[in-house]
Amino acid sequence: MALLGGAAALAGAINSIAGGGTLVTFPTLLSVLTAVPANATSTFALLPGSFASAWGYRAELAASRAMLMRLFLPSLFGGIVGALALTRFPESVFETLVPWLLLGATLLMLLQKPVARWIGAHPHEAPRGSTVAAVVFFQFLVGVYGGYFGAGIGILMLSSLGFMGIADIHQMNGIKSILASVMNGIGALIFVIEGKVVWQFAIPMAIASIAGGYVGARLARKLPAPVVRSIVIAMGFIVAGYAFYRQSQH
Repeated sequence: MALLGGAAALAGAINSIAGGGTLVTFPTLLSVLTAVPANATSTFALLPGSFASAWGYRAELAASRAMLMRLFLPSLFGGIVGALALTRFPESVFETLVPWLLLGATLLMLLQKPVARWIGAHPHEAPRGSTVAAVVFFQFLVGVYGGYFGAGIGILMLSSLGFMGIADIHQMNGIKSILASVMNGIGALIFVIEGKVVWQFAIPMAIASIAGGYVGARLARKLPAPVVRSIVIAMGFIVAGYAFYRQSQH
């Protein structure tokens, strides 16, 4: 229990800064559960941490309502599709794509400024219609992945939000926390209905993730934006590397 609680607290803090906390809780839960219950329990346990993280970014979220409304439905429907897929299809399909998805998102974040100039997107400016459509569709795919497994969804979202005219990494983190709560929340609801959540582990881990998510968000807001951005990119490469390593062990 101490190990699971510590993993949940650390994962909540990681998710509040960038994403990838599932790669802390999921392997830890695999020591006591099989894959699908471990994934479902991890999703439920980290959900309160996302809300706590969003509360930590509440000042930045005040100016983000329009963006949240635009990306709410693709996050919701994507989460439903992904959660249902987890309970009905083999995990091997998504596991093959996970490392490449994470690596691509991290590279996109690293190269965000030159790519933004290339497609004509600029910070503080309204994005083009084609850019908005692409990000909305991408958010649906993130939602599907988030409902299915979810490791690194924060990194995926941060890489795309920069193309929507948002320059502040802290504002992006606030939006990311809310949307992660949406897709993980609907996924957790489906897992609960289908009896996949193991409550004896989920409840103490959820309490720990609340503390980690709030503390992580408060610490991140005190750091300069370029430092947080660098941490996000570094964590992205670490998470992607770990995903490649896990894949090589199968």
